[in-house]
Amino acid sequence: MPDSESLTCHPQLTKFADNGFATIAAAIDRPVVELLRLNLQSFASTKAGTRFLLRDCAAVRDLASSSPLLDIARELLGEGAKPVKAILFDKTTETNWYVTWHQDLTIGVQERIDMPGFGPWSKKEGVDHVQPPATVLENIVALRLHLDDCGLENGPIKFIAGSHKQGILNQEQIDKLKKEEAGCCIAKQGDIIIMRPLILHSSPQATKPDHRRVLHIEYSGTDLPGGLKFACY
Repeated sequence: MPDSESLTCHPQLTKFADNGFATIAAAIDRPVVELLRLNLQSFASTKAGTRFLLRDCAAVRDLASSSPLLDIARELLGEGAKPVKAILFDKTTETNWYVTWHQDLTIGVQERIDMPGFGPWSKKEGVDHVQPPATVLENIVALRLHLDDCGLENGPIKFIAGSHKQGILNQEQIDKLKKEEAGCCIAKQGDIIIMRPLILHSSPQATKPDHRRVLHIEYSGTDLPGGLKFACY
């Protein structure tokens, strides 16, 4: 995996290895964002987000496999980086949820194959999900493209910097870490917030709810072991 000294294409990423999150401003041009918003109009996001976008939306598939998103993922994960999940979140008056402090610990796979270190298993909308070992999650990054401006009143994502270095946390560790000062990531339309799945993060309710559409695309730098394959939805 590339180290922090090799991250030269985007100077904003120089502290990513330490912090576990970073923002690249104006990463996607406004016309591209507007076209993407148009293509996503028929996908109604819920509290859990709209999944299966890599399967159901050609515009999302094309974006996820093109520059600059794929370039950023490869800069962090190596040339083997590929998109494995895409979710649309839209925080509105009707879906103005609060997300408690947590890590993103599960992956979607094509079929269940039991093996040591993988579990527990669950089903989400008919797709097998599993919690893999931390080593798998450490080879994943999420790029969150903002389709709308997101200020302090729109329920922006918050992070505990460096928490991703502590592996999979138990509730006692989470309760201790969440007392630390959190980094709040406001964003403009076209900005990309990059994060590690293991970083402790949360999101407050919006105080002035409006569309806060975020396209969350996850990339993996390696294949899964033992015949497991990402669902790639």
